[in-house]
Amino acid sequence: MALAGAPAASAGTSPAHCARLDRVVVPGAEHQVKACLDDLTTAGTTVSGHTVPAHWAGLHPAGAVNPKGVPGIQVDGYFPDTSTSNTTHGWNHDSQFVLRLPDDWNGGLVVTGTPGNREQYANDFTVSDWALAKGYAYAVTDKGNVGVTFHRDGRRPGDAIAEWNHRVTQIALAAKAVVAQRYGRLPGRTYAAGISNGGYLVRWQLENRAWLYDGGIDWEGTLWRVRGDNLINYLPPALRAYPAGDTQAMYDAGFARGSEFLWPFHHQYYWDLTQRLYREELDPSFDGDTEAGTPFCSSGTPACDTDYDYDARKPYAAVRKIGLTGRIGKPLITIHGTLDALLPISRSSDVYADMVGGHRPFRYYRITDGTHVDSLYAAYPDRLRPLLPCFRSAFETLEGWVERRQSPPPSATLPRPSTGDLSNECRLSG
Repeated sequence: MALAGAPAASAGTSPAHCARLDRVVVPGAEHQVKACLDDLTTAGTTVSGHTVPAHWAGLHPAGAVNPKGVPGIQVDGYFPDTSTSNTTHGWNHDSQFVLRLPDDWNGGLVVTGTPGNREQYANDFTVSDWALAKGYAYAVTDKGNVGVTFHRDGRRPGDAIAEWNHRVTQIALAAKAVVAQRYGRLPGRTYAAGISNGGYLVRWQLENRAWLYDGGIDWEGTLWRVRGDNLINYLPPALRAYPAGDTQAMYDAGFARGSEFLWPFHHQYYWDLTQRLYREELDPSFDGDTEAGTPFCSSGTPACDTDYDYDARKPYAAVRKIGLTGRIGKPLITIHGTLDALLPISRSSDVYADMVGGHRPFRYYRITDGTHVDSLYAAYPDRLRPLLPCFRSAFETLEGWVERRQSPPPSATLPRPSTGDLSNECRLSG
């Protein structure tokens, strides 16, 4: 997709439309393209070419209603980097970013990194549209490496994931400066938000760069710990147990009772690929010169990820670069589905909640029947519940907590409502 540059504001628009466009220069950027748009939401950017729907496909539930009609400035670009896995716009350059600056600004900024290994538009439907409609400026990074070869980036094991955290800090700092250029003052409040790997980034930022933020929303964040629960610790048991039909071993690995109907899909699309890619990033010598293992190899096959033993291999130095501590410095709200079949709640957010403890500013809402991918709700509307509306409720709860000192509802397991529009409604309290 070729990205159009910025035209002059069209006749008949208010004087504020795209005001100070000429002053917007992203600090540290190697390349940037500015555009004055009549609508920064996906309803407009899908038409204008300022988003890529494939980036955000599958991340939201069918029936979700989004706002539209938010005019303002969009800036696309990239920071200096040596890797080239992001081919968006034909730039073939990683560390791509997007900034969106609505004309009607509420004084705030939302910073995010992408889920999975997706490119920079991945949060456009789930986070950007809604934040922009509330008046927030919005900033996102592709995390510095994307796609199924992300592990090729960096010189040492763990470097590629460690770069994700650096890139979020980088875009947060740059976005604050750009906000001041556009609106004449720094943001009065800055929130971090993210899904899955993006939720991990929120946790890491609030643990290590808390001074940049006023709070954060972690939607089913990935947990990395040096000793104990992490992806490459519990996925190998699942890869052994599921083909063998050993249901008890699946439960023992952390997968929830009641999630069995989701296992075939996750076995086919997620478990094997996720284990091989992240193990390659953190422990590449396990399979010698083979890159990212052998897909769907059977137990007993030499150098097979199905038999990977994290505790025996001890890739601690690599995981230590990216590990979490729970020592958050600003208010954090975590939401996670009880039927998550990629990041089982008992091996991820339940553990992280214990790491944070009861003396830090934290709330944790376990969403009954929620799973990792909201798009699966369409296939199982009687068994699943989308998390998108719960994310939005959590965000508004965070606003009240930070800005008006309103105490959030206590951490809880939220029951599935018996009625209502589950794609668009969620209450964090009874």
